[in-house]
This record gives sequence, C-alpha cells and structure tokens, in this order.
Amino acid sequence: MDIFAKFENRLGPIGDYAEKSPGYFAFPKLEGEIGNRMKFRGKEKIIWSLNNYLGLANHPEVRKADNDAVAKYGLASPMGARMMSGNSDSHDKLERQLAEFVGKEDAMLFNYGYQGMVSAIDALCGRHDVVVYDAESHACIIDGLRLIPSHRYVYKHNDIADCDKQLARATELVKKTGGGIMVITEGVFGMSGNQGKIRELATLREKYDFRIFVDDAHGFGTMGKTGAGIGDEQNCIDDIDIYFSTFAKSMASIGGFLAADKKILTFLRYNMRSQIYAKSLPMAFVEGNLKRLELLRTKPELREKLWHNVRRLQNGFRERGFDLGTTNTPVTPVFMKGGLFDAVQLTYDMRENYNIFCSVIVYPVIPKGQIELRIIPTAAHTDQDIDETLAAFDAVREKLDKKLYPQEMPYVGAGV
Repeated sequence: MDIFAKFENRLGPIGDYAEKSPGYFAFPKLEGEIGNRMKFRGKEKIIWSLNNYLGLANHPEVRKADNDAVAKYGLASPMGARMMSGNSDSHDKLERQLAEFVGKEDAMLFNYGYQGMVSAIDALCGRHDVVVYDAESHACIIDGLRLIPSHRYVYKHNDIADCDKQLARATELVKKTGGGIMVITEGVFGMSGNQGKIRELATLREKYDFRIFVDDAHGFGTMGKTGAGIGDEQNCIDDIDIYFSTFAKSMASIGGFLAADKKILTFLRYNMRSQIYAKSLPMAFVEGNLKRLELLRTKPELREKLWHNVRRLQNGFRERGFDLGTTNTPVTPVFMKGGLFDAVQLTYDMRENYNIFCSVIVYPVIPKGQIELRIIPTAAHTDQDIDETLAAFDAVREKLDKKLYPQEMPYVGAGV
C-alpha cells in the first residue's frame, strides 16, 4: 500500500471537517497590532485567544528593543549551534538573569519551548528510569515521553493519592532496573487553569525517592508575588528540581528556558540533541527577551492589571452561573453542554454577531458532549471588553439552552 493512501479518506476527528473550516475555525488569520482588539476577516473583534498575559507584545519599550536588536544584529547572528559557534555574552546574561529570577543556580536557553521540553525529557530519562506524569500534561511532555525508552506511569490529574500509587509501582520497578524516578507535572494547566499540586507532590518524598520536573509555561510571569511562577506562588521553589518555561506566553516572544542546579545544566548543555545540533536563539530574540524580563521584574503594575481583569472576568462569569471548572489562575475555561455542531455554531455566532473571538475546544481534546470556550485575559484588556464579553456569553448560552443552533456546519464563506 502507498504510505500516503491512508490520508485520502481519514484526516482525524477535526481534520474530517478541513474543507469547511480553513481560515475560520482552523488556521484563522488575525490582523493588525497584537492587542485586546484585532481584525478578523476585516471586522474588529475582542480577542481572547492570545497568551499575551502582560500585554508585552506591543509595549513601546519592547518594540524599541526588538527593532534596535534587529537593526544591530539582523536575524542571522549568531550563526551556528550554541556549542560550536552560536554563543554570546547576551545569551549568558539572559540565562543568569532567568536563573536568579526563578531561584535556581543556573538556566539554559532553548530556541523553541516545545522542542526544548521534548529534548530535555529525552536527555534526562533513560531506559532504566521511570517517569510518573500527570494525565493532563501538555502535548510537549507527552511527545517527549513517546520518544524515550523509559517506563511510564500516568496518574489521574492532580490526584496525589493516585500519584502515590504510581510512585509505589515505579519504586518497585527501579529496584530491578537500577534506574531513577522523575515526576513531571505542570505549574499551571493550560486547559483547566488549575495549579499543579507541587507542594503536595513534594510530601511524597517522605516515602519515595524521585525528582520533580515542572512545566510552568502559563505560570511564569503571571503567578506569585514577583511573577516568578508557581514556585513563588506556592512557596515551593526548592521542591522543584527542574523548572521549565517558554517565552511564548507572558514574555510574548519565542524560545524557552530550563532552570536547575548547575550540575544538571552542565549535563544538558552537552547532551541535549535539539540544542547541540540546531542553530542557537538569534541575538534579536535574546536582546528582546532581556528587555521583556526587565519589564516583567520591574513593572508589577502589568501583573496587577492582568489580575484585575482576571478577577473581574471570572467573578462576572460565576455570578451569571457559568461553569469555570477549578481554575485558580488567569486561564479561564467556560464549560457548556453540547456537541460539535453546537460548538461551531456558537463560535460562529459569537464572532459574527457579538464580535467576540475566543478559542473553542471539543472532542477529542475534551470528552464528548462538552464544549469549552477558553478565555485568556491579559493586561491589555479593558473593563468594556469584559462587560461586552459577559453579555455575549449570556446571549449565546440562552440560544444553546433553547436548542436554537442548527445541527450542521455553518457557512463561513471564503473570507477576505
């Protein structure tokens, strides 16, 4: 059989609707300056689908730093992988500042966050080791685990008792293999918005020998008194052995980093294939990220505005009886009952008639019969944005409850 033949009739539960969704439900094109309001198909919408938590994407100091760095270095510098010819004082400086900020001895830059997580897991975990991980871990963690020969045990989301059971199984296994145990979780879960139970996980060290690896992509810059992430928020910095985050969210940039003890970082610098064999993070991004980190550390008003908007939005939803699940972070999931056609019709209605643009999530990401509209509040949003959005949700929920949405894909046209 031709290996490509299987693609002709089966594209997956979402891809099956590929012909009707491009440019609208899938691969939409937002236009204009990144912010709380942008254009979609030529019309202004309130945008709730960008992880620009602190509003840094178009902060004037950030834009100036980016422009100055591009003018000075272009996008080619430095040429080569970090180990061979792609290192610089600026790379080292950013790593030192990141390590200091999150309370670790050392830090290591990645040219992409997703790639960095996958490659870090690959470097850290071998065939004799066991990984115990949260069931709702991000795709970059799952993909990293798929690459390694380690044994893997998954525990129910944020269920410490089940993690205990999996650690007991892991402990028995490593007695035979001679390996070690790594527990991987997230600081802030990007779909549900709840926090990983880092401190509770750490108490299991009284019974078992393991290390904790935390992906804090949504927590870095948003959580804690200083914005240093989930370790700051839960007062558990020392309980986290390896701390990871990306620049793609609160820093509104590209790349990522990992922070840990020096001995761990020394090993990774010489063994992470994605960094040894790939071009290092360009200077323009490094210089821009230095400015972003400076603003993150010195302008608490950005985080305060974010949290003002988070509280106003989430309190407004709850007062109206909407189900936000267990979120206790800026990530704001709004859950409703309905099928695929309800979800796409509701989303279409929201965009076309109420000028609200947010991400819709359906099966297979969440269980059948559920709709999740994920709202990401940022420091750039206004009270007016929030009030208009709450009113729109009231209206579409009423239509959903009265079963007014047609059970078919809406006609979205070719767009502009």
